[in-house]
Amino acid sequence: MERIEVKTQHEIKMNKVNQSRINEVDFNSLVFGRVFSDHMFTADFADGQWQNCEIQPFGNLSMHPASNVLHYGQAIFEGMKAFKYQDGTPVLFRLEEHAKRFNASARRLCMAEVPEELFCEAIEKIISLDRNWIPTFEGASLYIRPFLIGTDGYLGVKPSQTFKFIIFTCPVGPYYPKPVTLVTAEKYVRAVVGGVGEAKAAGNYAASLLPMREANNKGYDQVMWMDANEFKYIQEVGTMNLFFVIGDKVVTPAINGAILKGITRKSFIDILKDKGIPVEERDITIDEIVEAYKTGELKEIFGSGTAAVASHVSELTHKGYKMVLPPVEERRIGNMLKRELNDIRTGVVEDRFGWIKKL
Repeated sequence: MERIEVKTQHEIKMNKVNQSRINEVDFNSLVFGRVFSDHMFTADFADGQWQNCEIQPFGNLSMHPASNVLHYGQAIFEGMKAFKYQDGTPVLFRLEEHAKRFNASARRLCMAEVPEELFCEAIEKIISLDRNWIPTFEGASLYIRPFLIGTDGYLGVKPSQTFKFIIFTCPVGPYYPKPVTLVTAEKYVRAVVGGVGEAKAAGNYAASLLPMREANNKGYDQVMWMDANEFKYIQEVGTMNLFFVIGDKVVTPAINGAILKGITRKSFIDILKDKGIPVEERDITIDEIVEAYKTGELKEIFGSGTAAVASHVSELTHKGYKMVLPPVEERRIGNMLKRELNDIRTGVVEDRFGWIKKL
């Protein structure tokens, strides 16, 4: 694939709102992704370079009706969060890792990469500006959504040569307020090896909507995705990576090109290793999980992701066989990981991994 050459010179213009909307927001009843803060960042890629870098009031976009993104789906995004330490200092979690993954997605979809220094500087500036929008109650944060779209106004199936990079933020509460119920996929697939499963491509999520709605109609919260060949090997769930506690060890599906390289997943693995808890990244079959449940060895299932952090699974159904997991309060690993990560993000415990960027 031809790589788009990118020039990295940039200057960020500041265009602040005249009056903040923050007093209109009820921070005690936040719905995930429905409330947006005062500012957003935009930049344009044209003629081989990033230009028109600006922080401006949050608002609508204008684009050509034939824009590449609307017809051929050249669109990627990231999801990350800003928190506040107990002393009120705004902090970002693993900012550089998100910048790297964003550009890995861009390369897979033949899009212009955003220079890491521009990605990081834009996020730092917009969070510093809108720091008052960071909620501080338990489970809350300021969600950050960087995304990149192809903007060529041309009805030809080829990579766009112009792009728009945008960042906006949302104050949010917990993504999943309660444990979730899952059903294994038997008909639809999320991703295949060699496809775009490990990229945060918008189309991946569009393709998941019908199976999720069908699962919802049957009383389940989310779909556990399986491999496309045999529907035998577990991949991930909904918008999250998956972890299983079997006996005294933790297992998670190995990254194989069809599974998102989750940053929360990676952080959980680092914490487990740091605490001396056995953790394995390998292929996991659904038959292994069913057998572990029948023998009493399956202790926990939980998902990991930026939005949900750690989301406990209360039930898993496979071909009509329902597996009911122990009560959440009895779960040692998932609760520990969620608490540990949140404590690092809010400064309750020392950031011994170097994950935090203070603003």
